[in-house]
Amino acid sequence: MTALSKYGFKPVNLFWGYCSDFLTSDMEGSKMVPIALLSKVPIFNSLNEQKLHKLAALAYKFSVKQGQVIFNKGDEGTALYVLGSGAVKLVFPSQLGTEIIISIFSEGDFFGEMALLDREPRDANAVAIKDSELITLRRTDFLSFLQSDIVTVRSILSAVTNRLRKTQRFAEDVCFLSISERLTKLILKLGKIYGRWEGETLVIDLFLTQKELGDMIGATRESINKELKVLRKKGLIAYVGNHIKICDWSQLNRHAHAY
Repeated sequence: MTALSKYGFKPVNLFWGYCSDFLTSDMEGSKMVPIALLSKVPIFNSLNEQKLHKLAALAYKFSVKQGQVIFNKGDEGTALYVLGSGAVKLVFPSQLGTEIIISIFSEGDFFGEMALLDREPRDANAVAIKDSELITLRRTDFLSFLQSDIVTVRSILSAVTNRLRKTQRFAEDVCFLSISERLTKLILKLGKIYGRWEGETLVIDLFLTQKELGDMIGATRESINKELKVLRKKGLIAYVGNHIKICDWSQLNRHAHAY
């Protein structure tokens, strides 16, 4: 049983039958992948137009809705995913029903490369947290393409190494920083990636519950609720409808380094 079939989604045979583990009847898909979209992806920005056309011919584009599962832990890894727009979270679930959000991917990011390269099952869940457009490349096609493009191989290795370093820093933060410090660092990070200015206020354009914020820093929802109240009381943030607004960026940044 595939990740999405467990939730009642039905595979369709639009992608030549080899990626039915993710393509479903409620996913809007297309074989036409514009090279302009691929050229915006950092790991592909060194490709010339000829190679971009070659890669586009191998790729497939599809859309998912907010909350939709792309793949689950334990699923066979058959494809690499590139995020054209939207946002996707990568989650480690536990048998107790808790989870840790290990990454949130935004436009231009890729994911699913571990199972693609080592042929092991997926080790995490991937879930859209906004309506998203994705590009996917099946394992055999992409690995064949990489054999003729060492620059892209280096870009992928660099990105994977960077993610390992981030995982190490996350472990350090959980061990050595307080929940207040970790939450403040997270809010600043989300602001840099997803923030949009409304006057003097920076609105983080992501719908995140207090539980999800806790899942991202290894804390309980109750602890997050308490810390958000402290930051609101100090006038540093507002939290309305599961959206965070940074009211004073400089003061919040000083607060993060005040410990």
